[in-house]
Amino acid sequence: MKKKKLPAHKDNTKPKLRIAILGSNPELYSHERMIEAGIRRGHEVEFINIKNCYMNISKSNPQVYYRGGERLDNFDAIIPRIRPALTFYGTAVVRQFEMMGVFCLNESVAITRSRDKLRTLQLLSRKGIDMPITAFAHSPEDTKDMIRMVGGAPLVVKLLEGTQGVGVVLAETSKAAESVISAFKSLKADILVQEFIKESQGRDIRCFVVGDKVIGSMERVASEGEFRANVHLGGKVQPVEITLEEKRLALKATKVLGLRCAGVDIIRSKTGPKVLEVNSSPGLEGIEEATRIDIAGDIIKYLEKNAFPNKMKTKGKG
Repeated sequence: MKKKKLPAHKDNTKPKLRIAILGSNPELYSHERMIEAGIRRGHEVEFINIKNCYMNISKSNPQVYYRGGERLDNFDAIIPRIRPALTFYGTAVVRQFEMMGVFCLNESVAITRSRDKLRTLQLLSRKGIDMPITAFAHSPEDTKDMIRMVGGAPLVVKLLEGTQGVGVVLAETSKAAESVISAFKSLKADILVQEFIKESQGRDIRCFVVGDKVIGSMERVASEGEFRANVHLGGKVQPVEITLEEKRLALKATKVLGLRCAGVDIIRSKTGPKVLEVNSSPGLEGIEEATRIDIAGDIIKYLEKNAFPNKMKTKGKG
């Protein structure tokens, strides 16, 4: 495990927490910032590599161990930062900590929901949350009807397993859409076909939600010649004032999925704001750069308000 030592600004009015960041790369900006923020507020913060964890699953004394045999049974709070490729194993580790009575910033079931794009859209739809019209089918024989459902070309084709804009293709014509869908289907890939919101002009909004508040928001602007606004693809970030409707939409989407911390991506259309995606491990670099808000510090403050009751729980009950 990685431990980081920084001068702590202790607050004697609040108990000291032992916090673990559960991820796979300790050197990411987001992880380093949360470690720094936690230590500066007087807590102990460690980075735990998910791949080095293993579990004892038992009725009376569930445990998580770290490579070498160290028992991880004295944490008050866990911040899950699970890569999509490690969702299955990572959420199993989070679930084990939950069984041990540890407060988790996002719970395993909520992370699993958010990682399934189709399930996310269905849950949001059930609660009346607006989103781009989306079609999904198993057979390539339904391609023409899917294209019709979303209003025809141009349209967006998305891999269900894609992240950070990877596996997202803009098809300018129906013929191009048919070719892209056919290519994905030949690879046995599951895809969504989605309405293209032309008036967004390569822009979307990321709302960063912690608890019941949108603590920061930024606009992401796609680079020239690109329709995806993801920062990893060269998109630029800038501060943005969101409307009350957009704020409510972000909070409702987060609540529907059962998340406590989320990055909700919203696109502005001529018929109002629509939710594009809900991310359970949102990055901090872009939002902190755009807003100059101490997002990492706000996350630690949320843990301070919510993790303490777990110290009173009996370990092994869950």
